[in-house]
Amino acid sequence: METINFMKNNMNWNFDNSYSRLSDVFKEHIEPIAVKNPELVLMNKDLVEELNLDFSKIDKNELADLFTGNILPEGSNAIAQAYAGHQFGHFTMLGDGRAVLIGEHLTKNNERYDIQFKGSGKTAFSRNGDGRAALGPMLREYIISEAMHHLNIPSTRSLAVAKTGEEIMRETPLQGAILTRVASSHIRVGTFQYVAARDKKDELQILLNYVIKRHYPKLINSNNKALDLLNVLIDKQIDLVVNWMRVGFIHGVMNTDNMTISGETIDYGPCAFMDTYDPKTVFSSIDRVGRYAYCNQPAITKWNLSRFAECLIPLIDEDEDKAVKSATEIIETFGKKYEEKWLKMMRTKLGLLGEDNKDKFLIVDLLTWMHQNKVDYTNTFCHLMNLKDYDDDLYRDDNFQKWKKNWLERLKLNNNTQENYTKLMRSVNPLVIPRNHKIENALEKANDSNLEPFNKLLEILKAPYELQENIPDYLKMDTFFKDYKTFCGT
Repeated sequence: METINFMKNNMNWNFDNSYSRLSDVFKEHIEPIAVKNPELVLMNKDLVEELNLDFSKIDKNELADLFTGNILPEGSNAIAQAYAGHQFGHFTMLGDGRAVLIGEHLTKNNERYDIQFKGSGKTAFSRNGDGRAALGPMLREYIISEAMHHLNIPSTRSLAVAKTGEEIMRETPLQGAILTRVASSHIRVGTFQYVAARDKKDELQILLNYVIKRHYPKLINSNNKALDLLNVLIDKQIDLVVNWMRVGFIHGVMNTDNMTISGETIDYGPCAFMDTYDPKTVFSSIDRVGRYAYCNQPAITKWNLSRFAECLIPLIDEDEDKAVKSATEIIETFGKKYEEKWLKMMRTKLGLLGEDNKDKFLIVDLLTWMHQNKVDYTNTFCHLMNLKDYDDDLYRDDNFQKWKKNWLERLKLNNNTQENYTKLMRSVNPLVIPRNHKIENALEKANDSNLEPFNKLLEILKAPYELQENIPDYLKMDTFFKDYKTFCGT
C-alpha cells in the first residue's frame, strides 16, 4: 500500500490522540487508502473557524488531498475503531468498516473533537464491504447534521465533503466521496458491547475510566462509576430523543452502535423529518416492521440503554445479582423521566407556563386531531404562533377551533403574557425543517455538479427559528412525497 504523506503546513491542527493510545483491543491502526482524483465539493467555513483551523495558505487541490486522506495533517494517527451492536435487535460484531479516525483535535479552548473520514476505504472491520461511500449519502449527512446543529440538537457535524474521482458500485455506479465528520467522540453503546463480549473485566474498566475522564469528569471520584455513568447516560439520551420528538425527526436506524456515549446524534443514513403527523411514520426502506418508527424512539432508547446496562454489570458489583438489581432500578426510572421531560418540552412548544393536571390531555388532543386530519406537524405550531404565511382551511375545523379555545384559556394561567408565550414558542418551534422533497432536489442537483439549490437550502436551515426572506417555499410539504423512502447508503 502507498505510504501516506504528511502535510508540512500545520493549519493549526492540534492533535492529542488519546483513544489511539489505548490497547489494540479497541482499534486497528490503519491509513486511509489513497484516491485517484480528489476534488473538494464542500467545506464548512463556520466549523473551520470554530475548530480554530486555518486553511488560508493551502490551495484547493491540497484541501482535496487533505479531505480524502491522500495527505494527512501532522500529528494525526489514523485508526479504525472496534465496536459491536444490536442491528434491528440482532447482535453483531462490527467496527469502522468504512471510516478512519485520523485523530483528536483540541481547540484553543481545550475542547476535544474526533476528526473522522467516512468512506475512506476498507479496514479490518469491513467484512464484505468496499469501505467506500457515495456522494449523495455524504452530502445528505452533511446538510442534515448541520440542520440538527442549528436546531439546537446535539449532533455530530460535517467539516467537508470531497469526491474521490472513483466510481463505487451499489445498485448502479455512483460517484465516490468522503465526508469529514466531527464528533465529541465516536464511542458508542456498541463499543462497550464489543469489549463486554470479550469477557475481560480489566478491558471494560479501562474503557469506563476513559469515557468518564473524557466526557464525564465529574464522576471521576464517584463511589460507583459504572452505576453513575448509567444514570447520566439515561438523562443524556432522554434529552436527545425528546429533542428529536420536538422537531419530528426520525433517526431510522437506532441500533446500539448508533447511540453515542456523548449523547450526540450520529449516523444520518435513512433519517428524515416527518411532515404529516403520524406517530407510526417510518421512512427507512429496511425498517419493514416499524421498529424505529417515530413513536417507538423512546422505547428503543430504553431498550438500547438496557443493553448498555448489561455491559456494566461486572463493574457495578462483584455480586451479579446485586449488580443486576441496581442496574434494573436505574433503567426503570426511564419511563417517568421521559414523560416529565416530554411534557415539559410540549408545554414549551405550546407556550404554557407552569404545570396543570389537564396539560397532557390538551397536548394529546392536539396530536390526535393532527393525526386524524393528516396535518403538517411543523406548520401546525407555526400556525399557533401566527407565523404561517398562507391560509389553510384545515385550521377552520370545528374540533380544532374548540381545542384552540381551551389552549387560549390555558395560556392565561400563571400570569402568562402574549409576549412571553410567543417568545417561548419561537425558541423551540422551527419555521423550517429539512423537508424531504427539498433535500432530494438539492441532492439530485448536487450529483450533477449544481450546488446552488444545496447551498441555498443549507443557508435557510442555518436559521430555522427566524423569519427569513424567501422562506414560504420551504414551509410547504410536498404531497408527492407521501410514500417517501430513505436508504442507508452502504
